[in-house]
Amino acid sequence: MTAEPNRIVFTDGSKFYGEVLGVNKINLKIGPGITSLVGPNGSGKTTLMNLMTGLIRPTRGEIEVLGTRTDAPETFYSMVGYCTQFDTFPKGVTGFGLIYSVLRLHGRTRREAEEQAWQAIEQVHMTDAAHRRVAAYSKGMRQRIKLALAVAHHPTVLVLDEPLNGLDPMARAESIALFEKLAEEGLFVIISSHILHEVDLMSDCVVMMSNGYVVAEGDIQEVREEMSEHPIGIRVRCDRPALLASRAFSENHVVEVRIEDDGAGVLLRSRSVDQLYALVNRVVLEEALKIEGVTPVDEDVHSVYSYLIGSNGAGRL
Repeated sequence: MTAEPNRIVFTDGSKFYGEVLGVNKINLKIGPGITSLVGPNGSGKTTLMNLMTGLIRPTRGEIEVLGTRTDAPETFYSMVGYCTQFDTFPKGVTGFGLIYSVLRLHGRTRREAEEQAWQAIEQVHMTDAAHRRVAAYSKGMRQRIKLALAVAHHPTVLVLDEPLNGLDPMARAESIALFEKLAEEGLFVIISSHILHEVDLMSDCVVMMSNGYVVAEGDIQEVREEMSEHPIGIRVRCDRPALLASRAFSENHVVEVRIEDDGAGVLLRSRSVDQLYALVNRVVLEEALKIEGVTPVDEDVHSVYSYLIGSNGAGRL
């Protein structure tokens, strides 16, 4: 392997847990910006992240992070921050105490540790709760303090496993804004997520995984173009679903129209999401349709997998 100081590089990386496959034959180069790992449970996202952060070693192959191997801990862990999806904290510790203690382990002086701990806590909007015990935090607060812990030592690579789980809409928006800010500053931000619209919103690059393999990768525009023939669905709740359904039937881009069982909504599928939303807007204006709600039915990423990998797991990108 030739060292690449500006990339995270997997070369034929594989990890087996006995006879169970974690990931297999991963050849991947990740650059700066926001890279989203997407895949169902068991697809290999967490294993890939654990390999990337040195928590586990590959069974075969090699991994280098910015030219440094994961078995060089003093250099490696000074530039990597990891926010796992698991909640495990020392008994009785406060949010501030947790971050301060870890910064001291990183070699910071007392003053440096205190200053950097407060900076990290302020970044995630947890100042008011900093001296409360972590055990009393809500799920969303624990997520935010873990994020603060991951960024406190100013890493170059930030690895975040389902960091938006448990956050309310405001906290999700604030966290995404923070990820984008860090990426603009040149960080490598690697995020796992199940939610397609969040991946679409914040990602520079998407890596799709299934059954331990990378099945598709590219920037978000490439993935969108690959999906251009994949029907997108929305569910519209309104006062006259039959009227909307009849108007949709006359549109060439619409491939499915179905009135819902309770008669209060209609499911529409189209090969053009832009034309689909334009259709709904047009009917609302022309017919004074009263809309109760419009909900994407393909919001999670599983519909993308079925399209991209099919039944045999072969990638299309």
